[in-house]
Amino acid sequence: MAEFVKDVMTPGVVAVRPDASLVEAAQLMRLQDIGDVVVADGQQVVGMLTDRDITVRAVAEGLDPQTVSAGSVCTRDPVLVAPDDPAAAAAALMRAHAVRRLPVVEDGLPVGMVSLGDLAEAESPGSVLADISRAAPDHEDTV
Repeated sequence: MAEFVKDVMTPGVVAVRPDASLVEAAQLMRLQDIGDVVVADGQQVVGMLTDRDITVRAVAEGLDPQTVSAGSVCTRDPVLVAPDDPAAAAAALMRAHAVRRLPVVEDGLPVGMVSLGDLAEAESPGSVLADISRAAPDHEDTV
């Protein structure tokens, strides 16, 4: 396995404000071709919002995605890692908290994301999970 989180993380963070609507967050996810965004109040990470959160915690409950905020639906106080944390520690945190992605924070500022796929690819580039992680999304843009 790669030695440190910084060796496997995806640099850069796509973020929304806690008061952003779920529609804004979903449009940003579509634009960036990603399934999650960091919810940040200023530069501080306060939550993680996934496409599944929007679906299960808002749409399935009949809430209006135009008026419901990202901050009210996101997972608050996500587990964070630092670039210099061992990659194995990030994997252990993912396992312990049953999450697939962790924001990477340095000096209090979000600087990247590390995913289960990133760790799998670093550990075993020829593995099925690594192949899936590298593959382009299997969807068509119908808009």
